[in-house]
Amino acid sequence: MANLSLKTLVMTVLACGLAACGTISRPEDGVVRMAAHDWTPAQDPRIRASDAASIEILARDLSGRLASEGPSPAMLALSGGGANGAFGAGVLVGWTQKGDRPSFAVVTGVSTGALAAPFAFLGPDWDEELEAAYAEGRTQGLLSWRSLTAFVAPGLFSPGTLDSLVDEFVTPELLRQIAIEHAKGRRLLIVTTNLDAEETVIWDMGVLATQGGEQARSLFRQVLLASASIPGVFPPVLIAGVDEQGRVVQEMHVDGGVNTPFLGIPESMLLASAPSRAPSNSALYVLVNGQVGRDHRIVRGALPSILARTYDSMSKASLRTSLAANLGYAERNGIHMYVAAIPDGVQASSLDFGPDSMKAMFERGRALAAAGNAWSRRDGLAAALAPTPTVVVAAPETAVVETPKP
Repeated sequence: MANLSLKTLVMTVLACGLAACGTISRPEDGVVRMAAHDWTPAQDPRIRASDAASIEILARDLSGRLASEGPSPAMLALSGGGANGAFGAGVLVGWTQKGDRPSFAVVTGVSTGALAAPFAFLGPDWDEELEAAYAEGRTQGLLSWRSLTAFVAPGLFSPGTLDSLVDEFVTPELLRQIAIEHAKGRRLLIVTTNLDAEETVIWDMGVLATQGGEQARSLFRQVLLASASIPGVFPPVLIAGVDEQGRVVQEMHVDGGVNTPFLGIPESMLLASAPSRAPSNSALYVLVNGQVGRDHRIVRGALPSILARTYDSMSKASLRTSLAANLGYAERNGIHMYVAAIPDGVQASSLDFGPDSMKAMFERGRALAAAGNAWSRRDGLAAALAPTPTVVVAAPETAVVETPKP
């Protein structure tokens, strides 16, 4: 999920009354009648977190791919981060330029990571499209007063620009290529959050792409849009599903980052106590479109500052917890784990979609990866997750935070 900026939170507080006016019309029980345009895929690409059997099958599938003796038993997990997704896009392009970017067996995406995941999955041949999506001004005006829709929808801003961006890049050719790679045994997984069920939903996008046609493309687009729809900022996305009675229902889906910062090792695998040694070249790469470290500073006593700081702290804590759990699994099972993130201390705003800002963030990621400096291995990651001792020295009129040097 994108980390909300101070400016956006101020706007949110001021617009709360307006947002209460906007609604999405839907039946009380979510059930809708089938119409001529309604469509559900022959094989449901959804893997629900509450479906223990399906999650176990997914866990065994991913475990098998990481344990494969093939040339690249590697997994790439792309996190959320809003406009900071430009950093991750830059890392991928710079990695191609360095010449040692793997062909991943599994690629997963959450929020802005979901938008980049199809390009990352298809590999370097799609770097031009990836750069165009993040570094050529296509997101300008995404969050502006002109796109304010609080009166008519349950979100501050219209998803029009984002929807147009997704529609432009999710082409029949993109789906065709994803279907080809899926047939080879590779997997592309996207995460949304089903608000009705309060659960994470993992979408196997290769299954969807394989079915082809305009309706499959439409659902593909809906999933990407839902995964990137930050609650309160953009309206949720209603996606058709089938309930236990066989009725077509509308499910309300939002940002996948609500429940998980990234999709790495599934929980059922993380809890496994018996280690199984993976091949020496097995690897998990987590591309964080944000920062991992703690940022020590005194918070102003105003409500927007408190809300922004609280949200930022909560998001980073969730991210570090997930990274630590994945690191623990990797160490027990002999999987190399690497993490790339925006360096701490760099000014980064997840909701600054201005062309200059996103281009600069893209170039930062590209330069780091091209120089071989983007990825931290196990020791560096463990150091980043370690608590930093902090001393707060308060004077009568000021308070200064001092962080001891190592």
